[in-house]
Amino acid sequence: MLIRSATQTDRDSWERMRQALWPSPARGHAGEIDRYFAGKLREPLEVLIAFHERGEAIGFIELSIRAYAEGCVSDRVAFVEGWYVEPDIRRKGVGTALIQAAENWARSQGSRIVSHLLRGGTSNRIYAGKASGPL
Repeated sequence: MLIRSATQTDRDSWERMRQALWPSPARGHAGEIDRYFAGKLREPLEVLIAFHERGEAIGFIELSIRAYAEGCVSDRVAFVEGWYVEPDIRRKGVGTALIQAAENWARSQGSRIVSHLLRGGTSNRIYAGKASGPL
């Protein structure tokens, strides 16, 4: 498995997986993806894509830096805006690998905390690929 920053060549795969995570009208994510690559979006700051050994995109994680996340005392919180793994690849370590790559990115941005929202709006911190529980 390879995980790397998204490039223009990943556009269609990223859009397909985004659509699976957040269903929207046809091509609803296309404009936002175009703005991301043009540098015109505040969030996400980084998109990492996971690839199967055969070169197929199998997951992604969208990341930002927030000044605040519920329950976090830091003023620089790396935040998971979106996290997706293809259904037939789940439970094989791809999601964990994406979180580990996100943690590496977070450290490179001066953040020690990676946080995300769970369904229902509850915030969790993630350490070493594991949710540490509600804050």
